[in-house]
Amino acid sequence: MPLYELPKFEILKLKAPKFRFPRFWKNRIFWTAILTIFLSSIFGFLSGAISGSYFYSEVKNYLSKLNIELPEAEKIIEKETVREYLPQTSQEEATIQVVKEVSPAVVSIIITKDVPVFEQYYINPFEEFGQPFFQFEIPQYRQKGTQKQEVGGGTGFIISTDGMILTNGHVVSDKEADYTVFTLDGKKYPAKVLARDTFRDLALIKIEPEKIVDEKGEFNLKSFPAAKLGDSDNLQIGQTVITIGNALGEFKNTVSAGVISGLGRRVTASGGGIVETLEDVIQTDAAINPGNSGGPLLNLKGEVIGVNFAMVEQAENIGFSIPINKAKKDIEQVKTIGKISYPFLGVRYILITETIQAENNLPVNYGAWVQKGTGGEPAISPGSAAEKAGIIEGDIILEFNGEKITQENTLAKVIMKHNPGDEVTLKILRDGEEKIVQVTLGEGSE
Repeated sequence: MPLYELPKFEILKLKAPKFRFPRFWKNRIFWTAILTIFLSSIFGFLSGAISGSYFYSEVKNYLSKLNIELPEAEKIIEKETVREYLPQTSQEEATIQVVKEVSPAVVSIIITKDVPVFEQYYINPFEEFGQPFFQFEIPQYRQKGTQKQEVGGGTGFIISTDGMILTNGHVVSDKEADYTVFTLDGKKYPAKVLARDTFRDLALIKIEPEKIVDEKGEFNLKSFPAAKLGDSDNLQIGQTVITIGNALGEFKNTVSAGVISGLGRRVTASGGGIVETLEDVIQTDAAINPGNSGGPLLNLKGEVIGVNFAMVEQAENIGFSIPINKAKKDIEQVKTIGKISYPFLGVRYILITETIQAENNLPVNYGAWVQKGTGGEPAISPGSAAEKAGIIEGDIILEFNGEKITQENTLAKVIMKHNPGDEVTLKILRDGEEKIVQVTLGEGSE
């Protein structure tokens, strides 16, 4: 075979096999199985469609209760971008909703003040006697200017969209300090003290809203979120309450919940060199920590029913709040006359009990016994309504405008039902004789 010829290969021709139907094709059992599978598929599809429609309706009804539109919910489910916690009880749902609504109106108040800066230096007490054989120095301190420093903090809540804030009087009691308000979104505003009510431990401060440019290019003031004030006259012991505050001056907008533990309490609170006695306050077991002073006490409708002001350090979860109805009068006065004023009689007194009666051999076991203060302050304030009416130390005020003075119905509580300038009638006991005295109430203010 020549070298350039390739070997020849014979191509085999393959015959395709003929297709024959299997024998079971004509089998009756086979067709019965096929029919069963077909019918099962049809019934499965129908049952799935019906159950899917039912659950779709149930989900739609549930979402409508949560105020979520179905298209929005479908997007959430499809994209799986938002997974919100679903409250397990109606009370839990209400609590979460209140916190969401009111938190933007709760602010942190930071107190700063110029404090002296000291530096250390050393002196040699033997320097005037010449150079000693050994080094002997005594450290001394001297002031080297002042610097701004944070000295305290508290809480407040916005009550009007123009930036008026309600807080405690003791939070902003230092007239030489500066006050800065931090809102929930992290913005800070310098605050101006509008008025202080030292009698009720309340105060009103103001922050200025930001100027913004609207779509027309005009300047407008941005509104602040404001808390809604409720009614504190119809509270019930055991009622659920919520507090929001700047706990420890560090953890802003801390939330706690509890119940109203007592009503009509009389509390003597002290702190920062201030001692005050407040009448008819709310007791709660919702946690109130240092820094919570001035924060709101809320009901489950999201309404402010009290202003938190004190806690008992030696106890577990005993805190106190000033009823919001006591603050409404202050708010109205600041809005109308620019200050807070209250009726003032001008006496210092001790409420008489059976024990005090026995210890001091008094003729009655009730009333307000006019006495000097524990620090030697005069029993009758000079120039006061009491002095003008002729009340003297040792008098016992039995009734104020027809109301009997008792431990439950104290003189301070009764006076606050009136206004400056009101003419009232006092029944007093002096030297064993009852006397009727007419008094025109004076005005007390900051």
